[in-house]
Amino acid sequence: MPEKLSPFHIAILVYMTQSGIVIFTLPRSLADYFGTNGWLVVIPCLLLSSFNIYLITLVFRLGKGRSIFEIMEQSVTKVILYPFYFGLTAVWLIFGCMIGKKYVLLFQMLAFPTTNPMLFKLAIDVLAFMMLIKGIYRMSNAVTLFFWMTIWMFGLLLWFFPSFRWARLTPFILQGGHDQVKGAMEVYAAYLGYELSILLFPYMNKSKSKKSMTAIYAGNAFLSFVYICLSLICFGFFGPGQLKKLLYPVLDLLAYIQLPFIERLENLLYGFFLFLVLVTVVMYWWAAQLSMQRIMPKVKTPVLLFIMLGSSYCVSFIPKTLDEVNVWITNLGYAVTGIAFFLPLLLIMILLIQLKGGTSHA
Repeated sequence: MPEKLSPFHIAILVYMTQSGIVIFTLPRSLADYFGTNGWLVVIPCLLLSSFNIYLITLVFRLGKGRSIFEIMEQSVTKVILYPFYFGLTAVWLIFGCMIGKKYVLLFQMLAFPTTNPMLFKLAIDVLAFMMLIKGIYRMSNAVTLFFWMTIWMFGLLLWFFPSFRWARLTPFILQGGHDQVKGAMEVYAAYLGYELSILLFPYMNKSKSKKSMTAIYAGNAFLSFVYICLSLICFGFFGPGQLKKLLYPVLDLLAYIQLPFIERLENLLYGFFLFLVLVTVVMYWWAAQLSMQRIMPKVKTPVLLFIMLGSSYCVSFIPKTLDEVNVWITNLGYAVTGIAFFLPLLLIMILLIQLKGGTSHA
């Protein structure tokens, strides 16, 4: 019998999948789109994502822990499902690809401006491939290790307390922003990743189902706690006016940390963010792999992954600059957000039909 994921591993998976490349620009987005005390917008994002997680728990309860693919294939013909699976694969695969591409472009800008970024991208893809062929259980062990290797950086926020000023927050709430609907979509993209927990159902311990569902909420809540603390520190350290002018405020924040025996410490710290980005990329590619395997079940997993990751690597050559990559991530983020809400609702509808004696397709 294959080993099951513990609730702790599930919580870590959810948190690590969500925390990724968006963290570098989140404070600026909050200040730019929502103005003064924009960090408060994180709270409704937490509530909305928690509602989405509630829909996922409904799918788990109604489907009794079955795989979402089994649920759909019981009632929907494969003629309809295969294009749907292919669409899921394409969105998840390219979304993960562009997240990795953005990280390497930032890394090139900071440390190796004359090096071809696609060499770094190839290295990340090889690491992701090595993780993916091990399966979700071993991946979760690696993700837990990455968690302990990176969580200490959260304590670096204490460094900025002496320079934190409540006066910089101002008494005004959400004043001076613009395009708040667009901003809300961009900020909510920082939460994406929790929706992949819907694919973990077959790997959960059924005897601990309630704890497993609670773990998804816990991972999402811990991420919100990190976002609130980080955004609050940035607003109190820089102020909303200066935050709007900073392209990557978290990197500027790290640059203020100076030690007598290390220069440009932010470059070293940025390297640790690779583990967060790698987990996000790997989990989206794992989701794409599961979806594609329903279309090509007879293809061996390493071969399928090689084809998929090779295709995504070729696609990553298309956007050349950070601005182009950001456009791809923004547009794909809209699609991923839509999937996050649409997929659980679709599954709930199918399950309700099945409970009332709906037809099934072989």
